[in-house]
Amino acid sequence: MNLSYSIACLIGGALAFACNNANNGNQSDSSATTKDTISTAAGTNNNLLFDGKTLAGWHTYGKDAPGSAWSIDSSAIHLKPVEGGGGDLVTNEEYGDFDLKLEWKIAKNGNSGIILYAQEDTSKYKETWNTGMEMQVLDNAGHPDAKIIKHRAGDLYDLITSSPETVKSAGEWNQVEVKSKNGKLDFYLNGTHTLSTTMWDDNWKKLIAGSKFKDMPGFGTFKKGHLALQNHGDEVWFRNVTIEKL
Repeated sequence: MNLSYSIACLIGGALAFACNNANNGNQSDSSATTKDTISTAAGTNNNLLFDGKTLAGWHTYGKDAPGSAWSIDSSAIHLKPVEGGGGDLVTNEEYGDFDLKLEWKIAKNGNSGIILYAQEDTSKYKETWNTGMEMQVLDNAGHPDAKIIKHRAGDLYDLITSSPETVKSAGEWNQVEVKSKNGKLDFYLNGTHTLSTTMWDDNWKKLIAGSKFKDMPGFGTFKKGHLALQNHGDEVWFRNVTIEKL
């Protein structure tokens, strides 16, 4: 074996060793990145109110479990009214300040709602809306409630009209965000800020006094409560339901 050949072998071996180490290092970095991504994704699940598969974390108002009218349909919460399966779907947990996000679609001529700060004392309050205010969910084109100011989709039902109107047609998905922080309530519909008000002050009390809820002493007075999806007797779907405590 001559000297030149020996030197060439040594150089080749060193290069191969360096390349292997570099490849191993890249694999480690890739694994770490993947693990971090998975961890981050798992962390966001802490805000899920609906996992797309079950109704865990929800029950029918005044009951221990969801009624038979509520089911899962294509990764969405689906209300298909059935006799004896009624009632609003309510979160097990109560919320004070929060940022709620979800999507909904309503059947033609349908009516439903997203209810905030509901109290589950059935000895005093027979329905979620006896205490909780509602973001209206409605087919504006087909339901007669749409003819009433403050009863259209996106409105703070019977209290404040939302504007501008950005609701989509029946059967199409609408994106909702509801923020409640230190008494300030903001509604967003399909990416547009549509409503803002302050709860629990004198003006709030005047709004309630001029509404259909004026004879319900508990309505709109609570600063912590359940969220509810309304069973108004019409088909409705909800998906991608998340909440962040503020």
